Amino acid sequence: MDFERIEIERDGPILRAWLNRPEKRNAHDQLMIEEVGDLFTAVSTEFDVRVVVLGGRGPTFCAGADRREHPAPPSSDREQRYRAQLGRRATRAIEECDIPTIARVQGHAVGGGSCFATSCDFRITTESAQWWVPEVELGTPLPWAATPRLIAEIGMSRARRYVMLSERIDGPTAEAWGLAHECVPDDQLDEAVARWAQRLLDLPELAVMMAKAHFRGYGRGAALGDLSETDGDLGTIVRHTDDFKQRFADF
Repeated sequence: MDFERIEIERDGPILRAWLNRPEKRNAHDQLMIEEVGDLFTAVSTEFDVRVVVLGGRGPTFCAGADRREHPAPPSSDREQRYRAQLGRRATRAIEECDIPTIARVQGHAVGGGSCFATSCDFRITTESAQWWVPEVELGTPLPWAATPRLIAEIGMSRARRYVMLSERIDGPTAEAWGLAHECVPDDQLDEAVARWAQRLLDLPELAVMMAKAHFRGYGRGAALGDLSETDGDLGTIVRHTDDFKQRFADF
């Protein structure tokens, strides 16, 4: 696995995937989003890997979208729609990865960074971390199938507050809400992640994977449909509004 935006480290049965743009606070561009999806699709066939840890190099996990990215215009409407669905594909790849996943969150988990983290099975965060999805504040709905995921993880009431009010929450609040599974002092993050990874390694591998499949399946069992199929289309529409152009430029 060879990537430009992600650095891979192998530690026995643990694979550590680092978002690797520290000079940009790991802001995601299209290439990073594609690579996240490719990584979590490919790692399912790395049969000696039993835990994947997703982290960010430097002081921040992921600061959201790279506002200075200016990709070449799409060659067609079909390509435009494909690009609009990249984030949804990437987060679904994290969710559907057969291997248990842990998000290592420090600094900021903003927008797509929050989406990457909440797609992982377990999230460990620092006390000083800031979680935030600013999309509504910027004039666009939250994309990447993140809204149903948040409802499932933290409940309708808190998800509504987090998304509709673009509320910033710290590490202790993220833990209290269930957005994170554990909040630790900043200097204990690696120790806590190692502890969670080791607990997963101490359990029977196949049973853990089957349990993950159960949660994934039961979590979708009550759904009559998947409205997130339209996330990319809605995002494309609102990006043409004056509100979005002004707010995104000033963000």
